[in-house]
Amino acid sequence: MGSDAMGREGYRTLKDLRLEIEGKEGTFSICFWVYLMNSTTFPAIILHQVHSDISQSAPFLIINENKRVNILPVLFLHEEAPDTGSINSWTEVPHATVDFEFSLEKWVHVGCEVCPNNIRLQINGEIVAKKSLSSLLNKESNSSDLKKITLANVGGNGNNVQGYVHNFEVFHNVSFIKDHHLKDPPLKLSIDESAASEVEEESGGIWGIVGGKASCRRNFSLDVVLSDAFGQPVDKENEQVFASLVYADTGAPVENTSDDEAPLLSSYDGIEFSSRERPSKLLLGRASFKLRISQLSSKCDNRLFLIRFCVPKLGNYPFLQTNTCPIRCISRSRNTRLSTLVWKRSTYALQRLNLSQSSAMDDRSLEHTHSGHEEKTNPLMKRFRVGLDKISVSVNADSTKKQSGVECNSHVWIPNQVENGFPRSLDGRSLNFEEDAYPSESESIGERNSPSNSMGSRRYPISDITIFKYCLAGLTERSLMLKEIATSSSDREISELAHQVSHYSGCSHHGNQILSAKRLIEDGTNLWRAMSANNHHVPWESAVYEIEEQFMKIASCGSRSFSHQDLEILRRIAGCQEYLTQENFEKLWCWLYPVACIISRDWVNPIWNSTSPKWIEGFITKEEAEASLQGPAGFQEPGTFILRFPTSRSWPHPDAGSLIVTYIGKDYKLRHRLLSMDHIYGSDRRIDVKPLQDMLLAEPELSRLGRTMRSYKAHLQH
Repeated sequence: MGSDAMGREGYRTLKDLRLEIEGKEGTFSICFWVYLMNSTTFPAIILHQVHSDISQSAPFLIINENKRVNILPVLFLHEEAPDTGSINSWTEVPHATVDFEFSLEKWVHVGCEVCPNNIRLQINGEIVAKKSLSSLLNKESNSSDLKKITLANVGGNGNNVQGYVHNFEVFHNVSFIKDHHLKDPPLKLSIDESAASEVEEESGGIWGIVGGKASCRRNFSLDVVLSDAFGQPVDKENEQVFASLVYADTGAPVENTSDDEAPLLSSYDGIEFSSRERPSKLLLGRASFKLRISQLSSKCDNRLFLIRFCVPKLGNYPFLQTNTCPIRCISRSRNTRLSTLVWKRSTYALQRLNLSQSSAMDDRSLEHTHSGHEEKTNPLMKRFRVGLDKISVSVNADSTKKQSGVECNSHVWIPNQVENGFPRSLDGRSLNFEEDAYPSESESIGERNSPSNSMGSRRYPISDITIFKYCLAGLTERSLMLKEIATSSSDREISELAHQVSHYSGCSHHGNQILSAKRLIEDGTNLWRAMSANNHHVPWESAVYEIEEQFMKIASCGSRSFSHQDLEILRRIAGCQEYLTQENFEKLWCWLYPVACIISRDWVNPIWNSTSPKWIEGFITKEEAEASLQGPAGFQEPGTFILRFPTSRSWPHPDAGSLIVTYIGKDYKLRHRLLSMDHIYGSDRRIDVKPLQDMLLAEPELSRLGRTMRSYKAHLQH
């Protein structure tokens, strides 16, 4: 082969391809991947035969006017070799041809086997054509002349071939190319139209997208896939995909708006950025975009747009770029719904669902999110940002007012699920969440009974696939979904989503997390802005006072503030030291907000504010609770218990903010049970319902309230 420099990832233009043949016995094979552009005109010679003894070349591999590939005899090897200098001379000599069209703008693997008595052509690893020929080796011609043959694309004579090649090789044995197409296949970037949403498909294949001013434009979603020639996604974790808006007719970039706003915007965590500044990272071969268009077609002489995606680090090649269909960007009232939506997420959504079902990593990793580990162990918050600018929600000015149905709770403890005074799941298993391998029985969707009434005929603005996806997703994906939904959906839509998820999951506490999403994000946004004043980090000692003030407002506990031990637990949950970053604050807020919500409930608020006895000492770990019940001389009396908030349950976990009873059983073993009084204190039948503390002491396995012994060295285990 020649010594021309090869492009990144092993690509080069077809016109730069030169293959030098060194075979002595008249046997050789060549193979390569080729990508031809639509601009190629036919007939087109892909490879010429070049020899030092002739002034002009002869064709070797050619695509005729019907787009059929043909391989021709070789000069100085076969009697039937074509004449030089004429592109049409090959039609008069024997040749091997295929009976199907050659694909354009698609990677095709080509293999050519040459022997003294025959030639064969392979396409994508399959022999598709062969031809028997007469050999010149035993005649006057000397086989050593074959060493001087070079195969190249030389152009000229009206031969207009626009294309690229990859992984080209020459072998002296025809058997070597059998599996060559399986090695190092080339890449291609494409748009997964099945994952598009909020795109109106008009006649003629034109997309209609609502854009323009910030008050009118809408998010739309597109997924871009980097795959190999066989269509399999290729994982390039460190690569970024860029999106840009160009004119469909010329490919020139679309200008900024009259307000000097970028024409294409990327939406991240509710904040808009110029798409040029915010690429999307590839994850398992896929990059997801949430985009908005600020420029209108009507402002650009009614011209159509395209969105162009590319991966610059992999090279500026056409196969590593991809364009959408032509786009007409229009302005509409933000309350007007699109008539024909391209909402086809089912294929990709189900793939993602399979991943969620097959791995419990997202749920189990929650047990470590507050342990001060590195960020990579906390996938829950990697993309969640509390600093959102555009959250549409109506909030009561009185932040201390109780919010019915918004609090984050845990499993229901009601009479038909009680054995020995403690709740069991519907299949009869003990709800000992902190001792089994699962994060919560609330997550065991398939084990819960759904309400008997059918809701199949009811339809809501949030699609069924979104509801189904949320029910089966892990905690990380749920948090991302709720973050997006909370910033783009109405209160009614969120309420319907919560209702449907509770229905299909068979657990109302999933719905509680959905209902609390807007308030959690808004309160967290406002609090971080007030504390940080646009700084990247805030001193912990000053931040905790504002966090405490907001907590007391939400929890309606004007008389009880954080203890020093409480602050130590909160610092560990946040994972910070002297300074609090936004990332630290988000971890803390997603744990603390549900706790504040549950304390605000009138069945918990009295025991939180109680000082004699002190029913809830404060924020403690599982280890501290167990150590307190053991005591210096062994376990305390059976029935001694402590109430605590589990430090491993953060929003949107269905048990976030719940209360746990840690107690000593009759067998002197430590037990942990989750409390939920929703169906007692949250129902309309609340006449003569006893206070929570009385109900606890009425349980046969609980007899006396224990005291908490705080440990500064305790680690956050649960």
